[in-house]
Amino acid sequence: MSVACIEARRAGETIAQLTDVANLDHPESDSHITIFTDKTGVVKAARLLLSSVTKVLVLADRIVIKQIITSRNKVLATMEQLEKVSSFQEFVQIFSQFGNEMVEFAHLTGDRQNDLKDEKKKARMAASRAVLEKCTMMLLTASKTCLRHPDCESARINKDGVFHRMRLALEQVIEIVTDSRPNGENEMAPISIYSGIKEFKNKVEGLRENLYFLSKENLSTMLEVILEHTEDFTDSAYTSHEHREHILELSKQAKMELEHLVSVWMQAQNQKTKDLMEDLEVAILKTCQCMNELKREVHSAATSLAADLLKYHTDHMVLKALKITGVEGNLEAVAEYTCKLSEQKEQLVEVCRLLRHVSGTEPLEITCIHAEDTFQVTGPQIISAAETLALHPSSKIAKENLEVFCEAWESQLSDMSMLLREINDVFEGRRGEKRVYLSLPRPGEQAKIAKLGLELHLLTSDVDSETEKWEDQENEIVQHGQGMSSMAYSMYLFTRGEGLLKTTQDLFHQAEIFATEGTKLASALHAFSDQVHDDDKPMLLLEAEKLISMCKQLQVTAKSSVQGKSATFTKVDACILKTRNVMTLLCQLLPLCCKLLRKNKAGNGCLKAAPPWTEDRIRTVTNVHSPERRAETFGIKSLENHVTNMTFLESK
Repeated sequence: MSVACIEARRAGETIAQLTDVANLDHPESDSHITIFTDKTGVVKAARLLLSSVTKVLVLADRIVIKQIITSRNKVLATMEQLEKVSSFQEFVQIFSQFGNEMVEFAHLTGDRQNDLKDEKKKARMAASRAVLEKCTMMLLTASKTCLRHPDCESARINKDGVFHRMRLALEQVIEIVTDSRPNGENEMAPISIYSGIKEFKNKVEGLRENLYFLSKENLSTMLEVILEHTEDFTDSAYTSHEHREHILELSKQAKMELEHLVSVWMQAQNQKTKDLMEDLEVAILKTCQCMNELKREVHSAATSLAADLLKYHTDHMVLKALKITGVEGNLEAVAEYTCKLSEQKEQLVEVCRLLRHVSGTEPLEITCIHAEDTFQVTGPQIISAAETLALHPSSKIAKENLEVFCEAWESQLSDMSMLLREINDVFEGRRGEKRVYLSLPRPGEQAKIAKLGLELHLLTSDVDSETEKWEDQENEIVQHGQGMSSMAYSMYLFTRGEGLLKTTQDLFHQAEIFATEGTKLASALHAFSDQVHDDDKPMLLLEAEKLISMCKQLQVTAKSSVQGKSATFTKVDACILKTRNVMTLLCQLLPLCCKLLRKNKAGNGCLKAAPPWTEDRIRTVTNVHSPERRAETFGIKSLENHVTNMTFLESK
């Protein structure tokens, strides 16, 4: 790279010297144009500059690819360590490293995704990155469940499924950035009815310009392929009788129209009379019209089925039933509801396949395939998580693990609803931007927000891991830390276009509440410092003052008024960035306070007599249902039970 840059600089300097009018002895010029005598030298230098700059760009691309591969290898190596850990403490340490490596990988692949020009590759990259992001939380809870219940087969299956899916997603990212397939395989592009009809119509309409550019056998084969794909609709148990009959009728009509078209076409090849050419035009129009009607019918069949299915499953009754029966330890009822979930999964998978046929664009086709894979994989994972909970009904980590997988299922249903709207937009000619970040401008800026969001996500996991180390889960410091983690998680969900925070105003309101909770934590730290002896007190007070300062800055930012999309994005960026900074400090504060408590237990006399915190705790609990408290919990995607009450070191 260094050599290539030197070559480019030299070539640029050569051009600068050759085109410097002041250094020319006898330039041929008039008032408008200067003619350089050494034209050959300028051309040669220009070619050298173009060549050297191209070399720099190619090398830069290789370096980025190498960085991504190296980052992927780090993640894989740490994943192998995570799979083999046998103690909770070791897992927490390695998972912290894993989180940092995933953030680095997310940054590199996010930048690469923005640089990709191929929309198809960009969609595949987005799908793979989404899998990795969602699987991070699954990996955390599935691994902890396995550690808590090492002899449980369903827990092991659940964990293995997460690791396997993450490895596949990592491999797909590398395939995309290196533009290669394993073992030299060629990628088979999925063929949809829409793309088949589009190509078929182009060929048919091309007969107006050239009667000899393709054979009738080619045209017949293309129609046969399209009609074979319509069998996905007619053979589906979920297609309505009315749609099935219409599709079969239009398929039969398409064959008849093509036969007539071929007959007129063959005659026109032998004799180009005016009447024959008019007949050919009519045959072309009727064939294309029939194909349009077929396209409209399959679109209606797929989208109406998807809409009905999504509406039917909005209450998530099967998931709720699995959670209830799992906690009850009712294995028979769990088995009954897992069968219902399997049926639901088959329905959703089938609908995704049908939607792919009518998606209209390659990126949306890939999104349909991603949705199909997600339902296909998540369904069995929910079942194994539910079975684990039913076998260990008192296990809080097993309960939380099931909750995480159910949330992933619900999230995919939400994504599918968005996908359905986008497919309808394409069909109706509205090719707007994807609805991912409400009120946020431009995809590049969205990627920046997404990176911050992922960092926030991983920090919430770190905070939750720290709070679970505390023996007293009712401690005020722990309670505030858990509340802040929950709010930070809701802000992370906003960066994904999910959760209860629907607009930027919701986000700003949540940031204010987060800052208020941080200020309350600082007050609790001050009260705690009164119990700490002089040697430790200054350090604790210094960290508390840092927290107060950060929370005040966040409140000022959240309350500031802005106008316009660009200013709004800047404010969103600042709020999430400052929230991330507070969470980073929280990750340092919690272990510090926990350490001081443990020193006291070890008999080091670190703490003085504790003042009565009970009054404040009772007041907090009493007011939990007050209007003010309800306002403060607005938009929180609760992770308060996230590993909180689970201790893997306890013997029971």
